[in-house]
Amino acid sequence: MVRSYILAGLSSLLLTLTLASAQSVPPVAVPETAKANAYYFYAVGHMYAELAGSYGNRGDLFAKAVDSYKQALKADPSATFISEELSDLYIQSGRLREAVSEAEDALKQNPEDLNSRRVLARIYTRLIGDAQQNKIDESMVKKAIEQYLKISEKEPSDTDSWLMLGRLQKISQNSIEAEKAYKKALELDPSNEDAMTGLAMVYSDLGNTQGATELLRKAAEKNPNPRSLTTLASAYEQMKEFALAAETLKKALDQSPGNVEIQRALAQNLLLADQLDEALKIYQELVSEDAKDVQSQLRISQVYRQKRDFAQARAAAEKAKEMDPSNLEVQYNDVNLLEAEGRLPAAISAMKEILSSSVRKSYNPSERANRVLLLERLGFLYRTNEQFDPAAETFRQIGEVDPESASKSVAQVIDTYRAGHEYAKAEQEAEAAVKKYPKDRVVLSVRASLLADMGKTDQAIAETRKLMNGKDDRETYLALAQIYEKAKNFPEMTKALDSAEKLSSAKEEKETVFFMRGAMYERMKNYDGADAEFRKVLDANPENTSALNYLGYMLADRNVRLDEAEKFIRKAVDREPNNGAYLDSLGWVYFRLNRLPDAEKSLLRALEMMAKDPTVHDHLGDVYFQEGKIREAVGQWQNSLKAYQSGSPSELDPVEVAKVRKKLDNAKVRLAQQGK
Repeated sequence: MVRSYILAGLSSLLLTLTLASAQSVPPVAVPETAKANAYYFYAVGHMYAELAGSYGNRGDLFAKAVDSYKQALKADPSATFISEELSDLYIQSGRLREAVSEAEDALKQNPEDLNSRRVLARIYTRLIGDAQQNKIDESMVKKAIEQYLKISEKEPSDTDSWLMLGRLQKISQNSIEAEKAYKKALELDPSNEDAMTGLAMVYSDLGNTQGATELLRKAAEKNPNPRSLTTLASAYEQMKEFALAAETLKKALDQSPGNVEIQRALAQNLLLADQLDEALKIYQELVSEDAKDVQSQLRISQVYRQKRDFAQARAAAEKAKEMDPSNLEVQYNDVNLLEAEGRLPAAISAMKEILSSSVRKSYNPSERANRVLLLERLGFLYRTNEQFDPAAETFRQIGEVDPESASKSVAQVIDTYRAGHEYAKAEQEAEAAVKKYPKDRVVLSVRASLLADMGKTDQAIAETRKLMNGKDDRETYLALAQIYEKAKNFPEMTKALDSAEKLSSAKEEKETVFFMRGAMYERMKNYDGADAEFRKVLDANPENTSALNYLGYMLADRNVRLDEAEKFIRKAVDREPNNGAYLDSLGWVYFRLNRLPDAEKSLLRALEMMAKDPTVHDHLGDVYFQEGKIREAVGQWQNSLKAYQSGSPSELDPVEVAKVRKKLDNAKVRLAQQGK
């Protein structure tokens, strides 16, 4: 359509115009029909728009382009693409206020002037901001929606307007209205790829992942091109179906061989799908084609890190460092590698060096967001290394850098002291936080969890129930379930989990409920029920390390199916080799298998991560006693009792404490008999 307008107009113009002068349009006989007039004025406007762009948006050329476009629209109001070009001209020249003012004036004189509404709508849309960076001018979104609603009301067959309405309603997080708009566009054009893709994204937001995938699959089947296939792959990524995303990207790559962006996306999804060898092959191919490809070298390092081949991971990391030593991601990769190697103090030092080298007097929004992430990472490293005071101070710095994150940083401070069993400090921080942020859900929720830790479960339940708001109730029910678990009130915990499950739609959400129900059944000694729930988790996600570990530990603790238990726990440890809880489980299954040296080694590693955990000390005491190291066993059981006494009252199990005390007393008797 646009091309036919240009050709029809220029066929008469080129006979009489001299483009080089571009000062005025020589008088040309204008065809008498309305369509021909539109052809003519559109071609003139298009010419002046290009000339205006070439001459720095010169005022006289710009004015003539605008006037010609308006004359074209007057002649043929149905040619909506002309209003789009007029809008683009205003936008490119930066004369947005002028455009808005003119369009508003035109609408005052004639409210039925849809082309003026289209100009307004496109300019308002341009002024919305960047949704990806969460920088949205909500007033502009509202104004743009208002114009497109009026356009769609007057021209209900305008597919493009319905599409724009769908996009704008999605930006404003009005999923219901976005769904209606996209469905209307599909009624008008059932094969419209943009409408199918947009509706799929809305379905994804609403938790209807099956509906989203089905629409995108239809779009890809109707028109299997790199764009439709990569969009489908992106949807799979959002659903964390990385293997399906990889398969889809392979098809896209078949249609666009050598496309580096698709290759990168494919390799990344293979990596996330744990198809490490395939991912590694692609990254190595990318490096062979571009020896200075820093990103691919970093991903090679990541692949080898996940394969536990630290020598190769370090070699790739060093190559990336040689290429770009100041690259923040290169430095951050080093932190991850050190942590994976179990060198937490070195990882902390590297993280502190990154923060020190990137300190500024002030930060732009992007720098501020990066610094918050880095501080958060350092805080968690300190916490993992059981350096609770430095961790708390690091989390506190987040609020100083970004006041908007202050309440969340305080919540992390409280959680840090909880993790260190420093309940007096945690309570002091919590009381101050509630006074400062009396309506902050995160602060109130963390405080309730702290109250539960301290045995004040009734108060914790009452305060958590106040958080019910009809919007975040799933998370509130899960928090209630955790408190009921600490109170050993399993009937109420069951009700809370059932309510949370009803509000869970995504696969990951259901996994959480299944896992918590499995843990509840295990504490109730309902081992068959626990086994069934944990296997539900693994059916949904075979790589869920928490479920693998819990299922394996449950078997080992009952001293049944030990080979199966070792298999589960070994897989969890392979995925997270520095997880203290998983190392404890591995040590315990080795003890049950009478592999005492392996058990001792694993439990000592676990204590490096969890020095205050009474169960790990108890398990190591059992290993030492079995090895005949009675004095060492006594020391571990004494440490276990101390850890129970300093730990959370809600986690104090009198039965377990009594068992440890009995073992300690028997060991002391044995020592006395041996005269030691």
